[in-house]
Amino acid sequence: MKKNLTYQLIEKHLVSGEMKAGCEIALKIDQTLTQDATGTMAYLEFEAIGIPKIKTELSVSYVDHNTLQVGFENADDHRFLQTIAAKHGIHYSRAGNGICHQVHLERFGVPGKTLLGSDSHTPTGGGIGMLAIGAGGLDIAMAMAGHPFFVNIPKVVNVRLTGALRPWVAAKDVILELLRRLTVKGGVGKVFEYSGEGVLTLTVPQRATITNMGAELGATTSIFPSDAQTRAFLKAQGREEVFVELKTGGNYEYDEVIEIDLSELEPLIAKPHMPDKVVTVKELSGLKVDQVFIGSCTNASYLDLVKVAKILKGQTVHPDVSMSVAAGSKQVLYMLANEGYLADIIASGARILECTCGPCGGSGQAPASGGISLRTNNRNFEGRCGTKDGQVYLVSAETATSSALAGYLTDARNMGERLEVVIPDRFEIDDSMIIVPSEKGEDVKVIKGPNIKSLPEFKPLEDQIAGTVVIKVPDNISTDHIIPAHAGIVALRSNIPAISKYVFSGIDKDFSKRVLEAGSGIIIGGQNYGQGSSREHAALGPKYLNIKAVITKSFARIHNQNLVNFGIIPLTFADQSDYDKINQGDKLEIVDLLGSLEQNKIQIRDTTTGYTFKVRHDLSDRQIEVIKAGGLLKYSQI
Repeated sequence: MKKNLTYQLIEKHLVSGEMKAGCEIALKIDQTLTQDATGTMAYLEFEAIGIPKIKTELSVSYVDHNTLQVGFENADDHRFLQTIAAKHGIHYSRAGNGICHQVHLERFGVPGKTLLGSDSHTPTGGGIGMLAIGAGGLDIAMAMAGHPFFVNIPKVVNVRLTGALRPWVAAKDVILELLRRLTVKGGVGKVFEYSGEGVLTLTVPQRATITNMGAELGATTSIFPSDAQTRAFLKAQGREEVFVELKTGGNYEYDEVIEIDLSELEPLIAKPHMPDKVVTVKELSGLKVDQVFIGSCTNASYLDLVKVAKILKGQTVHPDVSMSVAAGSKQVLYMLANEGYLADIIASGARILECTCGPCGGSGQAPASGGISLRTNNRNFEGRCGTKDGQVYLVSAETATSSALAGYLTDARNMGERLEVVIPDRFEIDDSMIIVPSEKGEDVKVIKGPNIKSLPEFKPLEDQIAGTVVIKVPDNISTDHIIPAHAGIVALRSNIPAISKYVFSGIDKDFSKRVLEAGSGIIIGGQNYGQGSSREHAALGPKYLNIKAVITKSFARIHNQNLVNFGIIPLTFADQSDYDKINQGDKLEIVDLLGSLEQNKIQIRDTTTGYTFKVRHDLSDRQIEVIKAGGLLKYSQI
């Protein structure tokens, strides 16, 4: 048996470590991307490292999240991002140019390269055969400085696709089917590698939808082969010269195999408030709809929106439905306008938004109280849309559009014959909104507005920890729960003291005040703690509040690493039943921590009840030293 594509690319980029399941390895990173919600902090961290120029082949800073400028904060962040990019050799994609994952796929992605991004949906790049991984901003800063990226060797799951999608069934339904089978925890520690004759029927935008939402499985990444479909897409983007053939399946070795017959799938929908609460559309058919949003990095490609335009042509959105559409990039929006499709969308009564993430992360278009919102984005966590009791359902663009016309959830297969849309021979190419870095970076002055604060100093780990359990939370707590993504809050992401006031604010409005009064604290969590976004603020905020440790049943990968990066100890219950025996308000104590970390034999005493329980960690020797040093920045300077 031969190494699968994932292992081939890992081996090609391996800096250190053994290619054995579960072992920590170091990977050379070819490209990085950031977006403005996470990028400001990432570049402050890069600045703190103290090198004049990036050492990656390519790094791109995108502005696509915080574009709603109701105060000076976001505009100041954008000015900082543009000047620091010019100074340090980073390409800068201006606001309005599009969503990072869509634009990177169009203009910069290269099959076979490694891509590290400060956004959990960076695996979108796997749609053209990249080894693309989401991470926290500090990991991106270290990669730009020439350091390798550390990750555990994943298991590789082969998803074998057979058949072809039937009319009105979409790529979105493929990934929803996987979420239905595996849940949001089902991909932790795994890479999903797609193969089979069914793959040949999927275009790059369809593949990118699937790899994008692989993040909702908790997967390290997802990857498709680089083949004739990839070549056609790159050729249409004027970049055929970067194409290389990369194969999957065949006689390659895999840890697991999942079979999906595309011809057996039907339109699916994820119910509130989790992407894995998947049922068929027909099961909920007739559900009254208040709002429809079509866009985000998941379903805002040219192919998606041409389908939308063709369905809407000559019709009017139902009077009880507010429908909005956002193209994934300026390229897509321009082509829609140039070819008449945008006029058809506008004529239907749909509202046109700018080429940004927008409603997906709660920046605008919040639904009415208790409103039913159908969305083509990738997440529907409670309150993420900006309305606490908003009911967000995840669907394909086809299902969303047909439902917008009907006024209720409807199976798009009722629309009739297949709707044919093909990749154009050539996309309209205009890179004028991408600013190349200055040739004289040393002369560029970096501009920082008053809301931009330097990274706080963090101290080395103490040998004894004592702290109050300041909150106890259930399974599947997301980074949205820890640091909400609402427009007013994300504007503070370059100001850790300010944003720390909002830690857990959606669950417990008194949380930050209580921790500050206690002086320090410990968090207790359930399964899959920290799922969702890569936002390192979900670790930085608690760190600033002096959270010493987080004890859970299990962690999501990126958040676990972010906690390590900022010196918070991620621990798991040795006996998960102990979760039920610890309560908010209990005082916990760990002694001889430095020694017990190395031995992975850690005892915690609940001094409130007298109960003693054991915890453990899955930290590598390197991660232990990072935590002891007080975080990754301190460790890298030793």
